[in-house]
Amino acid sequence: MSSLPFDFTPVDAPRPGAADNPHAQNTTYCPETIAALREKFGDAILDTGLYANEHSVHVAAGRISDVARYLRDELTFTYLVDVWGADRFTEDDRFEVFYNFVSIDRGKRLRVRVRVDEESAVVPSVAPLFRSANWYEREAYDMFGIRFEGHEDLRRMYMPEDFEYYPLRKEFPLLGIPGSLPLPPQVPSGELTMDPFAAARGSKPVKSYEETSTSDDES
Repeated sequence: MSSLPFDFTPVDAPRPGAADNPHAQNTTYCPETIAALREKFGDAILDTGLYANEHSVHVAAGRISDVARYLRDELTFTYLVDVWGADRFTEDDRFEVFYNFVSIDRGKRLRVRVRVDEESAVVPSVAPLFRSANWYEREAYDMFGIRFEGHEDLRRMYMPEDFEYYPLRKEFPLLGIPGSLPLPPQVPSGELTMDPFAAARGSKPVKSYEETSTSDDES
């Protein structure tokens, strides 16, 4: 894995929202679920949060499968809406994985998250419990390099299998890395495009509609 330089500019800490936040919803307020999780899993529930009437739960990464199963089987959270990653770019617990669960019966939503270090970015897969997690976990793996242990087919979705980088990590340049992913030529007789944003770096590649004439065109 190639390392890339990254210049980090710190930002202000997030401020708590007002009690009358216009985005607050009753569907995301579920203290009874938080209490049940704390009673069942104890120290595996590392933290809980409430912002804009939305509860979230920070779970020890190794217990996410157990928590997901309990939410599904005991607390009626049978719909996993989304799984996604985030690069916090911190020394510890650099990567975070979010899980958005829905209880259709109760009309409730719950966000669960886990954190892992860069050196051991491995999280148990919840795909055996929720089929929707299959592609979500593959996408998070493809973009962040987070591995989901127990996934039946963990391979990249968008990038080639031999691609060296993970595009949504903070150190990945917005304009890509020239030469890392050769693209098809702009014109049939052209060469591979080695820079995905050549114009942004001062080059003027041939536009696709400026194709050279052929003998058929001339005839």
